[in-house]
Amino acid sequence: MPAHVEVVRGDITTQQVDAVVNAANPAMRGGGGVDGAIHRVGGPQVLRECVQRFPDGLATGTAGWTNAGDLPARHVIHVVGPDRRAGQSDPELLVSCYREALRVADELDARTLAAPLVSAGVYGWPLDDAARIAVGTVRADLAAGDTSVTSAVFVAFGTEAYEALTAHL
Repeated sequence: MPAHVEVVRGDITTQQVDAVVNAANPAMRGGGGVDGAIHRVGGPQVLRECVQRFPDGLATGTAGWTNAGDLPARHVIHVVGPDRRAGQSDPELLVSCYREALRVADELDARTLAAPLVSAGVYGWPLDDAARIAVGTVRADLAAGDTSVTSAVFVAFGTEAYEALTAHL
């Protein structure tokens, strides 16, 4: 079956997938936006595993996984996107987030994945550019067979993100 990429408008914490991608901060201790929502809905077991598995957090552009706690997904793949407001403007760091998420999904034998627009919120990455990089990277990797993920859904919480993602799909 050919790989499938789609965009939906909704809440990433309700997605029935093998793994959800979390736009985490480097400390891996929860936060606002997508990160806060995943920790709130997933419950304390997500944070507990973040602390145990990543005592020093994660570097920008890298990924790691935890259980999904009370989320309907099996796993959470945490990625740390570049913070443009802090001067991290290399697009390869953002590309790396999605590639690393797919790599970790393969380790977990996850075939279905739901992802937000990484770095497009408080980290200040321009929405259209973030959508172009996200869709382009995931679509290319799935089409090339570089991953065993068969279905990726980008979950947009707001109208602007939805429109940006749809424009690049």
